[in-house]
Amino acid sequence: MQVPRSRRRLLAAVGTATAIGAAGCLAFGWDRETVGMTADGFVPETVTIQPGETVVWENTSSRRHTVTASSREALPDDAAFFASGGYDSYSEAKDAWDDEFGGQIDTDETYSHTFEVPGTYPYVCIPHVDGGMTGTVIVEEP
Repeated sequence: MQVPRSRRRLLAAVGTATAIGAAGCLAFGWDRETVGMTADGFVPETVTIQPGETVVWENTSSRRHTVTASSREALPDDAAFFASGGYDSYSEAKDAWDDEFGGQIDTDETYSHTFEVPGTYPYVCIPHVDGGMTGTVIVEEP
């Protein structure tokens, strides 16, 4: 399949911008990890960071997504619950999504969370969890 010239230019520009952005983050010591949201998954599905670092989720698809901790019980002790939309529990985030698409992250929008407590943080995209759209943040001491 031949990729149209305009699409090739776009892909080249995105690749260049990504490389420059990554180099800039390294050069300035920014402590963040970016996770893309495709139509049906988080990429990468698992990220490993250190305490105090931030994960940024970017919706790179045309579908609406959420980022929601699987449950408070699944998080490390003393860890903050996280959910796009700022909800305090999975059930609150789920109800908000069901009622009026609360917590949605539209195309090209981002959501970020800084992880302070070491441990494993499972999370999901509420509208696509049944399709397997799940991810994990692992926070490890250096």
